[in-house]
Amino acid sequence: MYWLILCLLIIFFSPITSFGQNINESSLQLWSVGDRQWNIEEEKKYAKWVEENITEDFFIRYKIPVDCADLPYAVRWIYSRIAYLPSAATTKDNKLIGHWSKDWANLPTHPQWHKDPRFRKALLYMLSETTTRTLPMDTYPIRIDIDSVTPGTPFFITESHSGIIAKVILDGSSIHPLLTWESTYPAKIRKLNQRIFLAPRPESTVNSGLVKFRWPIFKNGKWEYLPPKEHPFFSEEQYRSNFYEGYVDYTDAVAKRIDPSPYDPNEKLEKLISAISNYLQERIPIVLEGYQRCRGRKCPEGSDLWETYSTPGRDGFIILMMDHLHQFIRLNNLDEEKIKDKMESILFPISKNKTVTFYHLYKNYLWLSPHPEDSIEARWGLKKCEMILQQIQNTKKSITFIEKTYRKRDPKYADFSRRQQEEILRRLKEEWDNAQCKKEKVYKN
Repeated sequence: MYWLILCLLIIFFSPITSFGQNINESSLQLWSVGDRQWNIEEEKKYAKWVEENITEDFFIRYKIPVDCADLPYAVRWIYSRIAYLPSAATTKDNKLIGHWSKDWANLPTHPQWHKDPRFRKALLYMLSETTTRTLPMDTYPIRIDIDSVTPGTPFFITESHSGIIAKVILDGSSIHPLLTWESTYPAKIRKLNQRIFLAPRPESTVNSGLVKFRWPIFKNGKWEYLPPKEHPFFSEEQYRSNFYEGYVDYTDAVAKRIDPSPYDPNEKLEKLISAISNYLQERIPIVLEGYQRCRGRKCPEGSDLWETYSTPGRDGFIILMMDHLHQFIRLNNLDEEKIKDKMESILFPISKNKTVTFYHLYKNYLWLSPHPEDSIEARWGLKKCEMILQQIQNTKKSITFIEKTYRKRDPKYADFSRRQQEEILRRLKEEWDNAQCKKEKVYKN
C-alpha cells in the first residue's frame, strides 16, 4: 500500500511533459497548456471551429484590428487560447514568442479570451510584429488534398498577401472548392472579405502557397517548433512542375485536386443559383438594418457603422459568382429562356413593399450599391441609371484632372490615362443606352 500511495503521489506531482520534456508552467505566462499538444485530431477541431465561428464581422465584434498578414496569426492564436494549446509566432526581429511569454505578466487575466487583458495585449503586440515575411518561419508547405487543406489553413503570396481557407465546398456549387477569408492593409477593425481561392504559382524559395502552422514543442528546456518535415501534412508537391501539368494554372490545379468530381451542367447550374441565392438572402437584413441606422448621412465611409453595414466585400463576391454564372451558361449552351423563367420565379423581399427577382439581379449585379447611406432601391440595383450617371460624371472629372495635371508635364502619360478613362466612359454610355436611361443634359459630351 505504501508503494502504491508513493507512486500515485509521484504521478500527481510530476511536472507536465511535452515530447518527453518536463514543463514548469508559470502563472505569469499568457496561458497554460498543460500536457495538450497539437496533433491531427486537434487540427480537425481547429478546422471545425474556424468554419463555425469565423464570420465576416468576427473582428468587429471583438474589436481587433487586422490586416491581411494578421488574419492567419490572429485566428490561430485565438483558437489556441480557447483550446489551451501551444501557439507561437516569429517576430520581425526573429524572436519566438508564444503562450509561455511573460512580458505581460503585470496585466490581469480572465477565463474568456476576449475579456482577458493579458492575452489581448499580447495578441495585438504579436500582430504588430508579424508580417507576410515572418509567415514562412511559422508555417510549412502541405500536400494539396482534402485532408490537408481545411478551414483555417493559411495561404500566402510572397511578401504581399495572405488569408485563410474559410470553407471547402465539394458539391459543385462554387466556382472553386476553396472559399477564403481575407483582409487588407492597413490594420483596422473591419469586416473580412470572403473570396474564391485565387493565387499565383507559389515560390519554393520561401515556401509560399498553401501552408499550415508549425506545432510548438517543448524541447531542451525551451519552446521551439517541430521541424517542418516531421509534420503529418508536409509536402513540397505544389512547387514541382508536374503539379501543374494538364491544368490552366496553380489555382486550377488546386481545385481539381481538392474536388476532381465531374458535374452535370444542369445540376451544377441549380447549385450555383442556389448558392448565389443564399448570399443574396443573407444580404437583405444587412441592407435593411444599414438603411435604418445610416440614412441621412450618419455613416461616413471609414466609420464603425460604415464598416458594419457597408457591403463591398460581400458584393464583390456576389459579382464574382454572377460573372461565373454568366460564363457557365454561355459555355455550356444552356437554354437561356428556360433559365430566365426559373430566375424570375426566385423572389427576394428587399423591404416590406418591394421584391426583386433573381433575374433582375442577374442582369444588374454590377449596380448593387455597397454604401449603407444609399436608398434600398440603390442597394439592390434599382437605381442603375443614377449610378451610371454618377460614374459618368466621375470619369469626366478624372479626364479633366488628367489634362490639368499631366498634359504639359508628361504628354505621353496624359494620352495613356485619357485613353483608359475614355474607354471607361464608352462602356458606361453603352450601358446607359442598353438600360434605356433617360438622356439628361449632364450626360451629353
